Amino acid sequence: MSDAVRTSAKAIVVQHDRILLIKHVDENGSWYGLPGGGQEHGETLEEAVRRECLEEVGVQVRIGRLLFVRDYIGKHHEFAEEDRNAHQVEVMFDCELSDGAEATLGSAPDPTQVGIAWFHLQDLPRLRLYPKVLALLLTDGLPDDGAYLGDVN
Repeated sequence: MSDAVRTSAKAIVVQHDRILLIKHVDENGSWYGLPGGGQEHGETLEEAVRRECLEEVGVQVRIGRLLFVRDYIGKHHEFAEEDRNAHQVEVMFDCELSDGAEATLGSAPDPTQVGIAWFHLQDLPRLRLYPKVLALLLTDGLPDDGAYLGDVN
């Protein structure tokens, strides 16, 4: 990764106390993350999250309020060896699936993405979830106020 800071837009989709996550597989097994990804030049954050949701979960989303912003500076975290130069700012929005939409594996999933999954919020602490802080922040539902989370994993 270059020395540039990458901006990423993520969707937090919660329905009936369940959250929509992207399922990935690596050499250590399954892990999960939010739908969303890198913002392209000339694209707003809202446009980025809409495009990424179509690519990864095959559905249009309605974007609500901003929930969290986090820095991820790779050299400070568990993946420092392979991610040392990474610096990403993630902007996470409260989103809803468009009326009648069913999430599926999208048309352009991430390279390590193997599917999607819905989990009860109370199950988040038992998952290999990134960022890990979401397990603490969302177990009891969506917060009333958004927050800057800092450089957390």
